[in-house]
Amino acid sequence: MHLGLYSQGLVVIHDKSYNNDVIYKKRFCLIGGKMSLRIKIEDKYKTAIKSKKTNEVNTLRLIKSAIKDKDIAFRFGNNSNTIPDLDILSLLQNLIKQRKDSIDAFKVASRDDLVANEQMEIDIISKFLPKQMNAIETENLIQQIIQKNNLNSLKDMGKIMNELKTNHSGSIDMALAGKIAKSKLAN
Repeated sequence: MHLGLYSQGLVVIHDKSYNNDVIYKKRFCLIGGKMSLRIKIEDKYKTAIKSKKTNEVNTLRLIKSAIKDKDIAFRFGNNSNTIPDLDILSLLQNLIKQRKDSIDAFKVASRDDLVANEQMEIDIISKFLPKQMNAIETENLIQQIIQKNNLNSLKDMGKIMNELKTNHSGSIDMALAGKIAKSKLAN
């Protein structure tokens, strides 16, 4: 059996145990043996279409559209084809933040039907994010970063946020992290 690795996370296995060369194709992200986030979204989209889940299809179509827009902007600046998974995680977090803001506005307007729709979209989008750290875990992580890098003033806020974005993107609420970091550095 021969394993061929190609771009876009495509793995091709050539099986010569038969008379003819049989090729099995499966898409995987080559980093860490995990499936690419983009491919997970595409697979979930296809499954939702087949099972005729209209709300899920619409939400996944919205996600795919947002990723495509980012790809186009990224391609223009970097001459690369697609945005990496870290940027997709950030985009998904922004989509969730937009929906949470919409929920707040709809609650004020007593539009419970729209609140339920936005919450359903949040639930679908959240499936693609890693487990989110709670406030205590976030605070402990920020404290470790402060101690490790010997940070002590509000001028160091950018260093903390950059490390959080680089190493914990998708698993941390950046707005909450910003508030906690600011309070830690202000003391």
